Amino acid sequence: MARRCAITGKGVQSGNNVSHAHNKTRRRFLPNLQAVSLLSDALGGTVRLRVCNHALRSIEHNGGLDSYLLGTSNLKLTAEARKLKRRVQKAMETKQAA
Repeated sequence: MARRCAITGKGVQSGNNVSHAHNKTRRRFLPNLQAVSLLSDALGGTVRLRVCNHALRSIEHNGGLDSYLLGTSNLKLTAEARKLKRRVQKAMETKQAA
């Protein structure tokens, strides 16, 4: 399982540990990933995703998963998030048609 956010695509970064004597050793900065179930009103249920804390805060700030996906450009979303966005759009269109 990759250490990558399903919404933003944020992943592992690398850098250095720097000691007091200024010795440098390589290290990894891991994203703060959380496995969450987000409620989608359009899909009528929950969606399980592995997202970073920053994405989770952005989703809550925008009023939920549906409004976050619809308000975000496709260029800023991962392939998995774009697929979920298409599912939400299709579900909303069918609800409006009925």
